[in-house]
Amino acid sequence: MDHFNLIDGELHVENVPLARIAAEVGTPVYVYSAATFQRHARVFRDGLAGIERKHLAFAVKANPNLAVLRLLANEGFGADVVSGGELARALAAGMAAKDIVFSGVGKTRAELDQALGVGIGQFNLELEEEGVVLSQLAAARGLRAPATLRVNPDVDAGTHEKISTGRAENKFGLPIDEAPAIFDRLAPLRGLNLRGVAVHIGSQLQSLAPLERAFERVGRLVADLRASGHVITHVDLGGGLGVRYRQGDNPPSPAEFGAMVERVTRDWDVELMFEPGRVISANSGVLLTEVLWVKPGAVNPWVIVDAAMNDLARVAMYDAWHDFEAVRPTGEKMIANVAGPVCESSDVFAKGREIDVVRTGDLAIFRSAGAYGATMASTYNSRPLVPEVLVSGDRFEVVAGRISAEAIMAEEHVPDWLGSIPPAGDGRDGAKSGAQVGARSERC
Repeated sequence: MDHFNLIDGELHVENVPLARIAAEVGTPVYVYSAATFQRHARVFRDGLAGIERKHLAFAVKANPNLAVLRLLANEGFGADVVSGGELARALAAGMAAKDIVFSGVGKTRAELDQALGVGIGQFNLELEEEGVVLSQLAAARGLRAPATLRVNPDVDAGTHEKISTGRAENKFGLPIDEAPAIFDRLAPLRGLNLRGVAVHIGSQLQSLAPLERAFERVGRLVADLRASGHVITHVDLGGGLGVRYRQGDNPPSPAEFGAMVERVTRDWDVELMFEPGRVISANSGVLLTEVLWVKPGAVNPWVIVDAAMNDLARVAMYDAWHDFEAVRPTGEKMIANVAGPVCESSDVFAKGREIDVVRTGDLAIFRSAGAYGATMASTYNSRPLVPEVLVSGDRFEVVAGRISAEAIMAEEHVPDWLGSIPPAGDGRDGAKSGAQVGARSERC
């Protein structure tokens, strides 16, 4: 359930007409529903009600907006971060350092030291050398860094190739069969409190079966580590639950997930850690756009919108699906392609799809854009960076401004040794000969 619904024939987010946001903020723009974020956070937490000892940390990479993080902090969530920048964002949003988990395969020494300095709750180690370096940095501060060893269980999550993380050939984690020996070597280091293991096999999972296989392997590892004399108090089970992007998607619910976890882990006697991201944020946001043109095509017309692949990269990167709907639907349908204005053939959101009939100037949305949307946006083609709006009831606020091409260009610098730049509009181009102008045109 989300809070993007038709009221009197017009799409609203909670009680705010999307057309009002378009008029006041412009398009394209990401629009988030606070009520939907809150509902999804509570549904996830309630799904794990049968698990007594647990820690919930939102995967910041899914949506790092400060207002979103603050909203989730108010719901009792910590943060799962994968960079020093995400760590700084989580703290700025009011998330307690002790509730922050630092994951990621390529943490720098500076990031490890930054996290030690603020006293985060857990480091998820990706390789033995990282554990050695963390121990040295922590010991220099007179600390013992709380850590788990991330293992790769060699389980295929059955998801898209580019978001699979649990197979042996993926870059994440350590081979689970090598974990006991590595644990033996790292656990005695004086700067480490190596207290458990971590696992995460991928994202947008549509079945619990691969998760259950992975968790069962982790359970056997926990038993083996304890048999070797290690004290295991924490197991990080990551995230990965899928969401409904299109008709036919039927991901497991948080309640179904929670029941499976409770059954598999009931004898582990540990605190379980979870890092949901997409399942909370994806359907909490949409990308609002305006139709620029409806262009005739060889087979189907092209609906050209002002949102582009630089604003929503998931389609170009993952062949992802986002439902496309008119803000004021008439009930009429058309078969069309939907594309953006960026100068790339990959800037296409849909091909040969049945959509609401739209015309130049109409408003439309891409649904399920609250995860991996704005956070992956760029300024390709020197386009402005897309803004973000948060709605609560009948009020809304811009929570990330549109950053103009001029503002971005102001941070760039042309060295003096390249020569001075003529002021705009000095008439020099007009002084060129016709041959020069023609030659320049042929190169464009």
